[in-house]
Amino acid sequence: MLILNSGGTFNKRYNLFNGELEVPFDNHAIERILQSVEFKYDLAGIVYKDSLEMNIDDRKMLASIIMESKDDIFIIIHGTDTMSISAEFLSEIFKDRKIILTGAMKPFEIDKIESSLNLGLAIGFAKATLENGVYICMSGMIEPYEKIIKNTNLGIFELVK
Repeated sequence: MLILNSGGTFNKRYNLFNGELEVPFDNHAIERILQSVEFKYDLAGIVYKDSLEMNIDDRKMLASIIMESKDDIFIIIHGTDTMSISAEFLSEIFKDRKIILTGAMKPFEIDKIESSLNLGLAIGFAKATLENGVYICMSGMIEPYEKIIKNTNLGIFELVK
């Protein structure tokens, strides 16, 4: 299993100098969460961006890393605003891998529970499910990417009706 960090709110930290939340160029939040487990997971920082800034080249880079990896299970930490776009992009390329995208509505620095829960659920699901596919793990749910959507009015992910 390979955990890929692409940034997003999950990773954001408050910058004391300009008063803004920024995506830092590190894996600090994920590393802190993974300290609580006995197993060592492979972790790579790929794109350190807010997902609204992600573009096709960033998605191609994610796909290239997945394609070249010896792993067949991937968890991608991703911003929530364009998570579904990346999930759809990856689903068109990969049928033979398990790819779970997760993130957080609030930064780990502000709310350690949500991001920890989402990453923990994603890891557990990745180990438990046998079916390949692209999934989204958010708001306590894990579903194939096309069955879950971000409700921007409520600030949660919910099942597509």
